[in-house]
Amino acid sequence: MKNLFNLSSLSVEEINAILDRAQQFAEGETSDIAKGKIIASLFFEPSTRTQNSYSMAVMRLGGQVITFNTEVSSMKKGETFYDTVKCFEALGCDGAIIRHSENEYYKQLEGINMPIMSGGDGTGNHPTQSLLDLLTIKQEFGKFEGLKICIVGDVIHSRVAHTNIEVMERLGMQVYTSGPDEFKEDGLNYIDFDTAVKEMDVIMLLRIQHERLSSAMVMTKEDYNRQFGLNAERVAAMKDHAIIMHPAPFNRGVEINDDCVECEKSRIFKQMSNGVFVRMAVVERALKG
Repeated sequence: MKNLFNLSSLSVEEINAILDRAQQFAEGETSDIAKGKIIASLFFEPSTRTQNSYSMAVMRLGGQVITFNTEVSSMKKGETFYDTVKCFEALGCDGAIIRHSENEYYKQLEGINMPIMSGGDGTGNHPTQSLLDLLTIKQEFGKFEGLKICIVGDVIHSRVAHTNIEVMERLGMQVYTSGPDEFKEDGLNYIDFDTAVKEMDVIMLLRIQHERLSSAMVMTKEDYNRQFGLNAERVAAMKDHAIIMHPAPFNRGVEINDDCVECEKSRIFKQMSNGVFVRMAVVERALKG
């Protein structure tokens, strides 16, 4: 089996192989490796892009998807997480895509014998989001080595940030963070946001993850937007070749203003398109495994 739980367990060669295959799909290559296969989509947290782009990926590979809904499931009757996943294996699913609020949820699933592809776990890992971010960067710059990126916002609660920081540094990128003091994380390279805007090759914005905050934010949304929101003035100060990224969902008027979401430097919707191609590569890898 070729599970995908995180990127830290993959070599640089393995990561580049997934990116190369995703690029082939982006350029129009097709595969029917999932023909006759059924993949379970088990999301225990809300999702728009990850869940649906995984489903699109499976269908483009010729397969079918069963979508699980926790609200009408036997988990409401006390069924465990493990038994729920084991049920889909027993029903004959050929693999599962799982998002869960618990960090490293996959450690509970050692008795599962179908391949599992992560849709994100807690605040720890989001491997396919990071892969689609890397694909977008590679399409833009043709390399990773020496590029400067600043990840801005709620870094401490972000599985996207944690995954990206580890893999991007391993690939030779210079990774910085910026944002309010309450979202700072020890051991990371912090930079003033307005300085980052002028110096970075990539500005990656994050939303405030209110669902993970233990108490109300110290800073108001208006103050956040004024100090750390991307607006037209800040976009104008970016390097000519620099790009804007965001894993989404984005909050207009908070971390990014309306007129910046689809501006010339924005690659936000390109990231979403790339998500399908990356997840096609991941599903193909799992089924080949």
